[in-house]
Amino acid sequence: MRSRLVTIYIMMCSPLALMAQIGDYRNGLAIGFNGGYVLSNIGFNPNVSQTFHNGMSGGLTIRYVSEKYFKTICSIQGEINFTQAGWKENIVDVNKNKVINPITGQNEAYQRTINYLQIPIFAHLAWGREQKGVNFFVQAGPQVGLYLNESTSTNFNLEQRNTEDRANNIVAQDTMAVEKKIDYGIAAGLGLEYSIPKVGHFMLEGRYYYGLGDIFRNTKRDYFGKSNIGNIIIKLTYLFDITKTKI
Repeated sequence: MRSRLVTIYIMMCSPLALMAQIGDYRNGLAIGFNGGYVLSNIGFNPNVSQTFHNGMSGGLTIRYVSEKYFKTICSIQGEINFTQAGWKENIVDVNKNKVINPITGQNEAYQRTINYLQIPIFAHLAWGREQKGVNFFVQAGPQVGLYLNESTSTNFNLEQRNTEDRANNIVAQDTMAVEKKIDYGIAAGLGLEYSIPKVGHFMLEGRYYYGLGDIFRNTKRDYFGKSNIGNIIIKLTYLFDITKTKI
């Protein structure tokens, strides 16, 4: 899976080098900000039953438009974002009923929030209106995440959890702090952009991030063989032009 994602990214970025040699020159620089909603989980092995962790993401965006090759608008886009990732456990029994804690009498719930400074760099390809109107775009590229901090939300004492009724008894992750402070992987998205002269560019995007690293150590002596981050992000971005090519 990981090698396939790397291959897809290389295939998407390779045309930019060719376009740069024969495309119509552009010199468009735009900066702005973005914000979005994040659905996150962790790819644990052994498996941990989860639902999506809900979080927010937001930060700065910069884009440089370099070429137009026939109908393809070619750009490089980078971001610096604060992002809430993590996981939310799906604590149920074999009949998919909620598990009751014997001490509190409540349905057991556990969630971990991991805050990152994420830096993606995208090859950005668009088709449609260049400076006024709507275009469709796809983008893909590497992403690095720098660990900031983490927090846990639960309604029971971890020493008194109900492990007898759980359908999934993997609980080691509940007491483990993030061990690897640098995350890395590949992100890809698609969306629509609406451009208004002298106002700016408004972008709506759906994005997926697949982590190639793990949050816990993964040697043969460690508990988890895999613990990578996966994110689905719905994002809005606003950009205003610093420089723009006359066409």
